[in-house]
Amino acid sequence: MVSGEEREPSVDLLEAFTEHWKGITGYYLEATDESTPAKETDIPWRLKQMLDILVYEEKQRPAGEAGPCLEYLLQHKVLETLSTLGKAEYPPGMRQQVLLFFSRVLGQVQHPLLHYLNVHRPVQKLLQLGSDALGSSTEKEEVQFAAVLCAKIKQDPALLPHILEGKSLLNGKRAAELPACPEGEGGEHPQGAAAGVPPAGKAGSSHAAEPSSPRRDDNLITALVGLCKSQKSRVALKARENLLLLVGLAQEPAAARLLQRSALCQRAAEHLCELYGAVPAAADPADILALDRASWRSQGEAGGDGAFPGKESLAAFFGWLDYLDELARDAHPIVADAVTEAVCEKLFRGILQPQLLQMSELAILRATAMLTGTVRQLRAPALLRGLVLFLLGPERQPEAPGACAHLLRAQLIERCDHLSDEISLASLRLFDELLRAPHEHVLHSLALRNLEARGYAQRGPDERGGPEPDLDEDAPELEEDPYFTDGFPDCGLQPSEKPPLAGASRSAGQGHTNEVVSSFLCLVPEEAKTSSCVEEAGYDTYVHDALGMVQACRATAAPWGWPPAPRPLDACRPEAAFYEGRFLEVLFARMARILDQPYSLNLQVTSVLSRLAAFPHPHLHEYLLDPYLNLAPGCRSLFSVLVRVIGDLMQRIQRVPQFRAKLLLVRRQLMGLVPGEQIEHATLFKGVVVLEEFCKELAAIALVKVPPEGPA
Repeated sequence: MVSGEEREPSVDLLEAFTEHWKGITGYYLEATDESTPAKETDIPWRLKQMLDILVYEEKQRPAGEAGPCLEYLLQHKVLETLSTLGKAEYPPGMRQQVLLFFSRVLGQVQHPLLHYLNVHRPVQKLLQLGSDALGSSTEKEEVQFAAVLCAKIKQDPALLPHILEGKSLLNGKRAAELPACPEGEGGEHPQGAAAGVPPAGKAGSSHAAEPSSPRRDDNLITALVGLCKSQKSRVALKARENLLLLVGLAQEPAAARLLQRSALCQRAAEHLCELYGAVPAAADPADILALDRASWRSQGEAGGDGAFPGKESLAAFFGWLDYLDELARDAHPIVADAVTEAVCEKLFRGILQPQLLQMSELAILRATAMLTGTVRQLRAPALLRGLVLFLLGPERQPEAPGACAHLLRAQLIERCDHLSDEISLASLRLFDELLRAPHEHVLHSLALRNLEARGYAQRGPDERGGPEPDLDEDAPELEEDPYFTDGFPDCGLQPSEKPPLAGASRSAGQGHTNEVVSSFLCLVPEEAKTSSCVEEAGYDTYVHDALGMVQACRATAAPWGWPPAPRPLDACRPEAAFYEGRFLEVLFARMARILDQPYSLNLQVTSVLSRLAAFPHPHLHEYLLDPYLNLAPGCRSLFSVLVRVIGDLMQRIQRVPQFRAKLLLVRRQLMGLVPGEQIEHATLFKGVVVLEEFCKELAAIALVKVPPEGPA
């Protein structure tokens, strides 16, 4: 008697459930007005009643057991029929009602429905409709439907390949491999076993003429990619969050299937290229560089008062790039590598490289600015590696003079010393940003590859590692002694006591550090110094800034396994005469002309050199920050270049009347303390100001860095 009382409500529920379903199907037999919207019919109400019955029935039964109404839903292919009605969009708005019903059933019914072919097959049909109807009025319902699927997959990650491939988890067969039944023969199925649910193979064996294996580009992943492009910011944000969730869940087998069964990487990269192409060609490079690092979560917030033309397009491009960066960080490495290859092929090599190699100055400036913004945006190891190799090439061996193993690298470095100051400035900004990127190959390619053998250091008679440089008699004589001061007026710059010829810098210690700091601070003669005459120009400020930069560089380089001390000279055998590499060669050439270059260009050159000096590699420290380094014949260091500049400055001081007064006036103008006015030799005075600042920066960096220790 008790069991009968328990089952009686179930029978009533089934009658109500079937009555509502027949009411929906009967509408199509009786309706005469095809223009009546679905929401004005009784279909939404009946679907709501069916949902309520399913939820109520499940609560009345033991956990995991399907009731008669759920059995009916599965056996009579209710969901497949609804997906067909949604595809037909009849009555108008039916697709919206179907999407809502699917979302609610899958979200509120706890029984694992997605394991059955006659559930996930109509699910895939609806996903395909969303892909085909990009920008439709049902985007809100589509993303809600996708979010429910993602929530189910999060609960059971094994569903991911199942949803992507149309594979039943119950029998391990794909729908296309199952025997087909003629139309009309698949409506009724035998009762299932314990759970009362029909076997998946039986439940999904109809529709023979319709292959149930989804097309490669029509599944949950690519539906989400499509919704990520929505103009409705809330829809796009929710789609992006759920796509990240799916990609993050995919372990190696599922990740491999994800790549095989979806066009995720291609579509994501193509969208990136579309957004790049939407940036106005007339966009000001200065505006591009002024943008803050974008966040994909702030889509739609780029406009507003004061926004420059093209800002929304730029924000959309960098926002999607930021999204791909996070996707590559969270995804399995094989997915990250595939995303990287797609971006490299379509954006870097397909679009950026031709733009960077062209001759138009305006186009070069725009492309370089976009590239600088791209470097600033990327932090995912895979994407960053792809970008660095695209720009600098994979070469690790020492660079030879005049070598051009990688065309783009060579072109970008040459532009740091371009006839156009604007192109030089843009190129230096690019490399400044590259040096901030957490990738070891940047430092190795630009500097360390040629410093590894320490060919710049003087060796004893028996330690010559390479042939003597063959110097042209007419070529400018390169200094052997970085303290070359012959002919300098009495400026307070006295030759320091040189260390003994040990083939390397002095052993590290506080005393040596103080000497290094003093060497840089005393390098600029007193009559060319102005910081002491201006408030808020104290040395403490430089130390504070240097400490922040050094700590950032240490943190960046920590995973790279750099040695704590220079390589012993007896273990270094240079194969050729020392060459600092084209990048340092260009920087030194620019530094040598600091008294004749625009102020902004000088600031950028010194910024790049300061950042290089802040990195903790012992060879960089030695080559850029040790005034006591015994240079090999024909070699130069940063300090020796500065000494030459000081020599040039001292000669000019004698030729410019009222030099110090004019210098101080220019310094105050640069700080905005006095109105700007035209002053003769203004470029020279600004160069002197930058030179003094740079020497203080180097002194501060040397002070806060832990000097490398070890055998000479």
